[in-house]
Amino acid sequence: MNKDFTIDLLDLVLSLATAVDLVSTVVADHHKRVAYVALSVGQELDWSRDQLEELVLAGCLHDIGALSLKERVSTLDFELANAKNHAELGYRFLSQFPLFKDIADIVRYHHTYWDDGKGAKADGDDVPAASHMIHLADRISVSIDPKRHVLIQAQDIYQKIRENAGRMFVPGYVEAFEKLSAKEYFWMDAASPSIELALRRRITSGSIRLDLDEMGALAEVFMRIVDFKSTFTSTHSSGVAATAEALARIVGFSDLECKYMRIAGLLHDLGKLAVPAEILEKPSALSEEEFSVIRGHTFYTRQVLESMGDLGVITDWAASHHERLDGSGYPSHEEMEELSLGARIISVADVSTALTEDRPYRKGMTKDEALEVLQEMADTSALDGTIVSQLHQNFDVVNDARIAAQKVAAKEYDEMVKSLGLS
Repeated sequence: MNKDFTIDLLDLVLSLATAVDLVSTVVADHHKRVAYVALSVGQELDWSRDQLEELVLAGCLHDIGALSLKERVSTLDFELANAKNHAELGYRFLSQFPLFKDIADIVRYHHTYWDDGKGAKADGDDVPAASHMIHLADRISVSIDPKRHVLIQAQDIYQKIRENAGRMFVPGYVEAFEKLSAKEYFWMDAASPSIELALRRRITSGSIRLDLDEMGALAEVFMRIVDFKSTFTSTHSSGVAATAEALARIVGFSDLECKYMRIAGLLHDLGKLAVPAEILEKPSALSEEEFSVIRGHTFYTRQVLESMGDLGVITDWAASHHERLDGSGYPSHEEMEELSLGARIISVADVSTALTEDRPYRKGMTKDEALEVLQEMADTSALDGTIVSQLHQNFDVVNDARIAAQKVAAKEYDEMVKSLGLS
């Protein structure tokens, strides 16, 4: 096992953009489109390579704080009300990882109006030039009607943008956009279902090297983005991570392997970026279609993690948490001999956490109730009986670790909700 990880930032943010835009066809490719438009206008203005790279990264992540489907769809309104909350939340998520600090600042102010120059500052802070560029690109993107050919719309979109130069947008950026808007290739690329290829043709991003602690910090950022979509899931991944790490230690994993297991636990539900919060928060039974959306999340967990580079067993462990020893799990229907010990540990950790944690609509099961369910799943070859037995013998130690981790996550979630005035 490696102690360091090499991650391609462009691959990472493009994969994240794909996942978060899967919540609805209405917002399909929106993040990539914003990144492409911002990059194109920035290139027209001869911005530096570093500035252009920041534009692409921020464009791919700018609405990461819009957690519900309703909020994502509302961002498509040209003049957006109450935009500050999702921009501020995106900033808070991203700023917790040092390498995303500059991107976080851009995201924080990406709905700031230029207001004849007054928008150079907001709340006493300097607004990054890139924030205004993302704002322009964002509003161009939402003006494109996917039901009509883009070239028919081009002039009307430009006129709409020009009418708001000075008030909403930096005039110099609008002038650069005017030159671009006369070029058919720009519009065809912007509306293309292959927009990711268009982005990759125009810019590449360097790789970053993270040590194990830095990788853990990045995993915590992603965990918050996923779990904080809903009060129902706000502490789930932290609980799975603590449970899986404790179980791994009990069955004899090395210190390094246990740290890998914790990271896998934090990341195991990363694919839920593609699941609307409305489904996660539904207290009643899911419809067949809703359950199908849920079942797809492990596929996207693997897809996003594989895009990050070679994470070794972390990807396998995280993405296999809904596989079952009898082959009845998903998404690959792997059976016992195909599942690594780490994957089997995280499966038990996921089920155990789901059974014992409190949810807004129900209290967690007692120790005896949870162990009974887990044993039934072991008896029917859904879960690994040896790991369930180890959990049974060490339940209090493992459960105390879960509770402690979830208390920390719950406090952070509550503070976020209160500070932003969210319901």
